[in-house]
Amino acid sequence: MATRRIAILGSHLDPESPTRMLAVSLSGCSSSSSGSEHERQQRLCDATKEIPPNDCVFCLIIRGESPSLKLYEDDMCLCFLDKNPLCHGHSLIIPKSHFDSLEVTPPHVIASMCSKVPLISRAIMNATGCESFNLLVNNGVPAGQVIFHTHIHIIPRKACDCLWTSESFRRRRLKFDQEAFQLADRVREQFLKISGDSDKGQEPSLS
Repeated sequence: MATRRIAILGSHLDPESPTRMLAVSLSGCSSSSSGSEHERQQRLCDATKEIPPNDCVFCLIIRGESPSLKLYEDDMCLCFLDKNPLCHGHSLIIPKSHFDSLEVTPPHVIASMCSKVPLISRAIMNATGCESFNLLVNNGVPAGQVIFHTHIHIIPRKACDCLWTSESFRRRRLKFDQEAFQLADRVREQFLKISGDSDKGQEPSLS
């Protein structure tokens, strides 16, 4: 299944071009926020700003140098039909600035993309006659990411479409044992560490 998913998503790329990790870069970073929050976001953009890679297929689409069927566009993001869809109506939301993965994409860019999901997904479901949808992010090579430009998949679904074989797997209930509590403690410790590295003045709520 993993090999099939990588092959399908990898078909976005020009078969003549090898898949490779792209440097983090972005162009035209902006925000409608004002004051200190705007300055903080701008510093985050400036800290990672480079020239976008010329062979990024999504950057080519953004610049109008590669064909696509656009569904939605604003100043921050773009949505278009997947060129090799898993199902009818499979679409992608991408930021107009280049970031190679979700964790290096500024929060205000992610927020802008996600805020469009209700509108875009409803339009796709109505147009395809679907009842629901999957929202999917393949972040990193082991997770199946092959195009290193942040993107969100909207995959419309119908009952009994058998799209994911994993849906038939029997799930095991979480055991509230020592291993589970240790895992939760380690994750909470990472929240504090990450928060301290990025903003020592604020701590996330662990309640």
